[in-house]
Amino acid sequence: MKHIIILGDGMADHHVGRLGGKTLLQHVETPYMDTLAREGRTGKLVTIPDNFHPGSEVANTAILGYDLNKVYEGRGPLEAASIGYEMQEEDLALRCNIITLADGKIINHHGGHLKTEEGDILIHYLDNRLGNEKIRFITGIQYRHLLIVKGGSKHIECAPPHDHPEEQWKGLLVRPEKGWEDRCEEGRMSASETAELLNALIFKSQELLTLHPFNIERKAIGKDTANSIWPWGGGYRPRMEPMADKYAKVKTGSVISAVDLIRGIGHYAGLKIIKVDGATGLANTNYEGKAEAAIEALKSDDFVFLHIEASDEAGHDGDLELKMQTIRNLDSKIVGPIYNKVKTWDEPVCIALLPDHPTPVEIRTHVKEPVPFAIWHPNIEPDSVCTFDEESCEKGSYGTLYMEQFMNEFMKY
Repeated sequence: MKHIIILGDGMADHHVGRLGGKTLLQHVETPYMDTLAREGRTGKLVTIPDNFHPGSEVANTAILGYDLNKVYEGRGPLEAASIGYEMQEEDLALRCNIITLADGKIINHHGGHLKTEEGDILIHYLDNRLGNEKIRFITGIQYRHLLIVKGGSKHIECAPPHDHPEEQWKGLLVRPEKGWEDRCEEGRMSASETAELLNALIFKSQELLTLHPFNIERKAIGKDTANSIWPWGGGYRPRMEPMADKYAKVKTGSVISAVDLIRGIGHYAGLKIIKVDGATGLANTNYEGKAEAAIEALKSDDFVFLHIEASDEAGHDGDLELKMQTIRNLDSKIVGPIYNKVKTWDEPVCIALLPDHPTPVEIRTHVKEPVPFAIWHPNIEPDSVCTFDEESCEKGSYGTLYMEQFMNEFMKY
C-alpha cells in the first residue's frame, strides 16, 4: 500500500460569530474532505509538544513522526536545506523575513506579499552592504529568506513576526536565552553577542531598505513597504533519521510544497523535493499542478507529503473570505482529484488529511490546539463521523493521538 499525506497548513480555526458560531470547516462545503471522513476513520491530533511553540516547522516535523526533543534546530536550518545551502558545523542559520513596520508596530510579516524576484533584489542589496565573512543573506522564496551567522549562538529568543501582528516591534527584539547570556559553546560567540549582532542588523536593514528605490516607489503608490528584516528560528545543522530507516513501508518518498521549511524537513527526512511551477504558498497557488505532481509521484514512490500553505497565509492576514476560499480550493482541486484517481488503482493508496495547527482568522496567529484528521483507504472500516471538521473528528474512533502516534497508525495500513 502507498501513502499520501495531504496537509492544509493552518486550515483549522475557531468558532466565528460572523459564521453563526461555526468554524470555517463547518461552514464551507467540502464534499471530498467529508467523503474521506465518512468512508474513513477520524480523530484529533496533538502536533505540538508541551515545551515547544506552535510553529509549522514543529508541527510538520512531529506529524512525520520525529521526536522534536532530539531533532529540532529551528526553522532556519530547514530553509537552508531547501534553498540548497549546505550548512557548516559553525553556522547559525536563521529564517530572515522581510516585513513591514509602521508607527512602531509590525504591520505584516511578509513585506506586502513580496514576489520572489522582489525579495531577491532586496536580499542581494542587503548582502552587498551588510554581508561579510561572518554574515550572509541568501535568497529564499517571496518574503522568506535565510541569514547565516558564522559562529553565532542558537541560545537566543527571537519572536516569529507572524505571531505578533500590530505589536510594538522594539519590545520583540532578539534577546539572549536566560542562563546563556555570557556562555559560549566552543568556537561560537555568546548568546548576548549574537543578540546584539542580530539587533544591529535589524536597525541597519531599516535604514537601507527605506532608501531602496523599490520601497520609495511602493510608498509613493500607497503600498506596504518591505522596510525591515526580522531574523528568527535559528539553529545548527539538524540530525534527522531518514524516513526510509524509520518506516519499512517508505522505501522512496517525495515532498511537494512551495514553502522552504517544509522542503527542508523533507530534505533531512530523505525525501525527494518536487517543485511545481506556479506554486506560490498563497491563495493563487497552482493547486491543479500540485495534485498532478502528487499523483505522478505516487506511481513510483511509496510515500508523498503534499503541503498546501494558502490557508495559513489567509489566517495570518485575518481574511475570512479568503481563508474559506482556500479551503474550498483544497477540497475541489487537491483532495477531489487525488481521491478520484487513486481509488481506482490496483495498488491501494492510503490518504491522510489534516492541518498542522489552527491559524484562527480572528487572532491571526498559530495556536497550540489539537487538529482534526482523517485516514482513508479502500478497505478501511469507517467510524461514525460523516464530516471533516474540528468538532466532528473529536468523536472519531482514533480519539486523540499525540505526535508520532499519528504516523505509527498511518503506517499500519
